[in-house]
Amino acid sequence: MKSISDVAKEFNITTRTIRYYEELGLLMPIRSDSNRRYYRPADCAKLKLIQRGKQYGFQLDEIKEMVLLFDMDRTGRRQLERTIEYGNEKTMEIEKKIKELGEMKKEMEALLHVFTVKLENLKGEENR
Repeated sequence: MKSISDVAKEFNITTRTIRYYEELGLLMPIRSDSNRRYYRPADCAKLKLIQRGKQYGFQLDEIKEMVLLFDMDRTGRRQLERTIEYGNEKTMEIEKKIKELGEMKKEMEALLHVFTVKLENLKGEENR
């Protein structure tokens, strides 16, 4: 088992973040007689899932649902089903953003072309 500071170092996050995840019910460390938190390998596995979920842009409530589903259904089936649903939604959001960014890039390139031509014309007028 690991202390909160050990877990924070391992995952490169603050102890405050870990406590926040505990407040949300994402992590449930064991408490010592002196009320110190100790994290089991299962807590560290959940923390890894939380970080991965955040990396992929999931909201904490979505991550919580996916993580806690495994606690309710040890087969992992419900967790996988929900994760696939959220993953499909996130993929569609990403596709939309890619399309929007592609359109923005085309607009920017067109404007840069117009500005470049305008600048060349101004330079040409100065040289006359």
